[in-house]
Amino acid sequence: MKKLVLLAALSVSSTSFAHSQVDGSHLQFSSADCKVSFQNDVRITPDELLITKSNDQGKLRITESGTIFINGEQIALNHDQQRTVMNYADELRGKLPQVANIALDGIKVAGVALDEVAAAFELQEFGSLSTLLEEVRVEVRDTFYQQGAFIMGEQAFNDFGNNFEQQFEERIESAIEGAMMESIGSILMAVGSQMVSSGGDMEKFEQRMENMGQQIEEKVELQARNIEQQAHALCDQFAVIAQTENQLKEQVPALSGYQLFTLKH
Repeated sequence: MKKLVLLAALSVSSTSFAHSQVDGSHLQFSSADCKVSFQNDVRITPDELLITKSNDQGKLRITESGTIFINGEQIALNHDQQRTVMNYADELRGKLPQVANIALDGIKVAGVALDEVAAAFELQEFGSLSTLLEEVRVEVRDTFYQQGAFIMGEQAFNDFGNNFEQQFEERIESAIEGAMMESIGSILMAVGSQMVSSGGDMEKFEQRMENMGQQIEEKVELQARNIEQQAHALCDQFAVIAQTENQLKEQVPALSGYQLFTLKH
């Protein structure tokens, strides 16, 4: 995760932070990191929850009152079954959107890193990188939120965590060239000012730059680690939902095949 959020910040000032490159773990919210695999597709609105089989061979609709329909046909439920269905739907409403929230929070942390570097070098902004972060944020939001509904599909869940970080880094690397051209003059002036304040002592200057890099890393590391912990905790919660789904399909056999989570063995 540190590499993800600091890649842009430390690369923009790569000359100054030559001795401050950061390695570390990555935030990857993917099926490979979870105790469950995701299947089928889900669409959540204030009025209903719609689960569609991946092969589009069946649709399960759960209304806000806990009534369920399979391919348009209402399934009779007793009181206990209906209460279980409503609790299950509430869990999905509460937990699934957190996937998008975690991704969006990760982008915010990347923005914090850029802001820290901009402040350190007294730069107004990194135009192309700031624009890139906003583009990625919009893409993430639009992936999960469409026409007033939260949407998550099997392919999106599997691909998002695996591909997001790689695509993000590649795009940042491309944008860095533009950011360097935009800011190189200001960066060199800031570096020159730092060297003057170091009395021309290159060793002292390098140490000052290393300290600056360390301060930025510490600034964002706690936030990055918190997001990772949220991702792991959410995976654990998904495992609990998977167990609930197993119990639910035992109570209501018609629901078999519509579960979203499968526990890994």
